[in-house]
Order: sequence, then structure tokens, then C-alpha cells
Amino acid sequence: MATYEEKKQRLLAELRASAGMAVALAKNTSNLFRDRNNAPRRKLDVRNFNNVLRVDAANGWVEAEGMTPYEKLVDAMLAHGVMPAVVPQLKSITLGGAAAGVGIEASSFKYGLVHETLLEMEILLPDGRVVLCTPDNEHKDLFFGFPNSYGTLGYVLKLKAKAVPVKKFVQLQHIRHTDPAEYFDDLAQRCAEDADFVDGVVFGRNEMVITLGRFVDNAPFVSDYTYKNIYYRSLRERTTDFLTTHDYIWRWDTDWFWCSRNFFAQNPIIRRIVGKSFLNSVTYSKIMRWNSKWKITQRLDKLMGRHSESVIQDVDIPIANAPQFLDFFHHEIGILPIWVCPIHPYQPNAQFDLFRMPNTLYVNFGFWDVVKGREQHPKGHYNRKIERKVSELGGIKSLYSDSYYEADEFWQIYNKPAYTQLKRKYDAQGTFKDLYQKCVLRQ
Repeated sequence: MATYEEKKQRLLAELRASAGMAVALAKNTSNLFRDRNNAPRRKLDVRNFNNVLRVDAANGWVEAEGMTPYEKLVDAMLAHGVMPAVVPQLKSITLGGAAAGVGIEASSFKYGLVHETLLEMEILLPDGRVVLCTPDNEHKDLFFGFPNSYGTLGYVLKLKAKAVPVKKFVQLQHIRHTDPAEYFDDLAQRCAEDADFVDGVVFGRNEMVITLGRFVDNAPFVSDYTYKNIYYRSLRERTTDFLTTHDYIWRWDTDWFWCSRNFFAQNPIIRRIVGKSFLNSVTYSKIMRWNSKWKITQRLDKLMGRHSESVIQDVDIPIANAPQFLDFFHHEIGILPIWVCPIHPYQPNAQFDLFRMPNTLYVNFGFWDVVKGREQHPKGHYNRKIERKVSELGGIKSLYSDSYYEADEFWQIYNKPAYTQLKRKYDAQGTFKDLYQKCVLRQ
């Protein structure tokens, strides 16, 4: 196997050979849920930057290459009795992708977002330089400006991230609520307790669940949601549950939360025919991209006289405004279930310029489905409603999916002055598209 330095030198040669051309990453998977215009561009092959380089359990960190998927990273770290402080929900998400985007999970009430748990990054710049960025070196502006930049400032080749100790099992406690105000009050209280993980699901207007996870050394029984049984259904069926730590980390991946129902994969017969190895987010995302390319469901909707809009979003709302957002969502959008995950900044004094989150508790609402109806609306009708409500309530949304902001509105939210300064310093020639061009205009 080539060493990291050997791979890096080959990649630099590729980038120099592409001078003057638009470039993009060649990789096997993507967790971006927005189509892009098929403009010609040179693909930089980064697929072999996928190795875990070192796990230092004693000092609490891991070093890995940027294209390392979290599945591989977690396996390597669990063997040393540790895990990443925040592990995004899907196995195919890469460490570098979570650094350039926004990564969240049930430990985020304690450790914030993925980028807050990073210790250093080695970033390939558009001009072919590679710079080491830390919170206190000469490139600290890029360290704090890289999260939420989505590859428009550079590509991360190697990272060092915080590791935390684990035990063999996770004990789950499912707490049910019927009143939204009481639900979010209780969620805030639970985040102040001794849990290791906190998240929840909204199943309906009067059916909400908080799930607390705690590491334990022993378990009286262990559930399995990797094949015949479906995890999200257990939240309504059980009060207490136990999973291995490995299975807890990937509890959402088997059924892509609950989105496997759109592929009929929750039918027991289909499940047996497909087999355990294909029940995962990678399979579902491939099917979704195939459908996006050939527009099969859109054609069926047209034949049936229906109009549809994909609403795949994660938005972060201050917890004081969470009941108001949920009420709006029930009235105006109507997608169910909804994932709920509390977030509190891990580094309250740090300023991540492109994803500014004040030092307070937020609630992430995750909803991923299609809104269908007989009435035709302008493109992005429901997504724009969400964007406006998020802004009204002092929230912020992730940019991994469709966005419909006007330019002035977008840059007010995502800090144009800071971004412009970073762009001038690290991509003065404009080799990469800017954030608005990439995330809204899909260029």
C-alpha cells in the first residue's frame, strides 16, 4: 500500500495537471442530496485516502485520511476501546465529508458537531499547496472557516479528531410524551443529566419519544436491529432496551432511519429476499440516485396527476423556539416521523465562521421525504417555507441538500464577509465554485 505521503504527492501532480480546469472529487459514494449540473470537470481521485493511520486511546485522539468512511473508522477505534466523539448516523459518511459539512448525532448535546471535535486538518488548497490547520497556528482562520464550506475552499486529506472511551453495551431508555412543550422541556432537562447519548423521534402531534443512551459493562439481553427487526419501531414498543455499542452507533443505518419504507424494504418478505447485506444506507442512496437520474417516480406522479417535492433537510432551532417550529411543521409540511437531536456547542468560545451557533441548546429536526399533492406549486415551495421559518426562529440549516435562498439572504446567514476573506486568501484565482454557486445554484 502506498503511504499517505506518496498518495498526497500523486494527488498534487494531478491537481497541477488540471490547472485552469474545474475540478471535483472522484469517489464512490456521496451523502449530498442535491443534484448538480453536469458541467465538465476534472475528477481528482481521492478514493484511496481512506485509511485509519493511528488510534491513541490513552491521549484521546485518532488520525485518519479524509475519505475514511465512519464505518471503517469506528471499527478501528472500537478495537482500542474508544469511538469518535460524534459519529454521524450513516456508515458511508466520511471523516473529511463531516468536516467540510456538518455532522451530528446523539452525543452532540455533549460534544457539539463533528467539526468541534477536530484537533487538526491537513487541507489541499486549489493552488496545489497543502497546509496544516490547527486552532492556534498560522492557518487557524481556515481551521475555523472550513466547516460548512463543502469543498469550496479546499479538500481535507488528513485529520486528527477527539476519541472518547466506550463500554461494551449501551442501555436505552425510551421516554414518551404527548405534549410538545413538555417534551422539549424534558429534553432540555435530560441533556443536563448523566446520559451518554440523547435523541428522539416525533411520531405524531401527540406522540413523541426521548431516547437516553448510557454505556454499561453488562446487559441482561441484547436486541438486534440489523435484519429482521426495525429499530425505530422499537421506540414505540419498548421502555428499556440494550444494544452492543457497535450496533447502537449504527442503529439508524439499516433502515436509513425509516426511509427504507420508500423502497418497500420494511416488508418482511422483501427483507428476506433482499438479504441482510443490502439493508443499509449505501443501497438506498444508490437507488435514490438512480431514480433521480431516470426520474421514474416523477413520471409516475405525472401520470397520476400528482405533484411532488423532495423535502430532505436538517435544521437547528434554539430549543426555546422548538415547539413553535414543530407546530409550523405539522401544519405546513406534514412529514412524519421527524428525528430530534439536541446540540450544544462543545467549544462555546470558538467561532466557526460559516456555521455560527451561539452558546445555547439547539434542537436538530431531521425530516427526509416527499410532499405530494394535486396542486402545483413553484419549485422549492415547501423548502422555501422551511427556510423562512428557520430564519424567523433564529435557526440555521445544513446545506447538504436543496436550498432556495436568494443570494443576499444566503450570505447574511452564512457570513459572506468571513467567507470572502477566506476565499481571497486560499482560492484567489477562484478555481473552486463559491458556496452559493455550489449549494444553491448547483454548479
